[in-house]
Amino acid sequence: MPAADTSLPLSADDSAAVQLATQHWLETAVIGLNLCPFAKAVWAKQQVRIVVSGVDSPEALVEVLRAELRHLAETDAETTDTTLIVHPRVLQDFLDFNDFLGVADGVLVDEDLEGELQVASFHPQFQFEGTAPDDMGNFSNRSPYPTLHLLREDSIDRAVEAFPEAEAIYERNIETLEKLGPAGWQALFPPR
Repeated sequence: MPAADTSLPLSADDSAAVQLATQHWLETAVIGLNLCPFAKAVWAKQQVRIVVSGVDSPEALVEVLRAELRHLAETDAETTDTTLIVHPRVLQDFLDFNDFLGVADGVLVDEDLEGELQVASFHPQFQFEGTAPDDMGNFSNRSPYPTLHLLREDSIDRAVEAFPEAEAIYERNIETLEKLGPAGWQALFPPR
């Protein structure tokens, strides 16, 4: 397969395909497998903003991140509670993506949004420290494309209050994913 021409913006068809794959992942894994018990309500209320970005450099992604952090901070939570920035052309390598998370935290500080918003991460090659690449626990943070998830701190606090055993989510996710296994995941997400 030839490399994508990153000098051009994403076509409308490519952008729509990324959007659909992300929505499928949200509905099938995040909500369907209940990997995040807080996601269903905001998804049902249409409070999730998905931004598909065609940028092709980390520097350009910083500007997209900055703009989306500002947008989320200035938007009522009833309209947009959380934002996913999906960026299929930049930070394809997980180690580069992981390194970028420090930059993302710096943008939060620069924008004076630390303590108000936070950035979580999803990636097709996501790997928790100390795990093997094929460890099923890693799939709790595997998305079809590199994705920065912008969350409101107060929404997280409310969700944790409503779900008193929030610390058990990670362990439950590992159990769910191990039962599902690689073949089960593959059945949910056949190769594109």
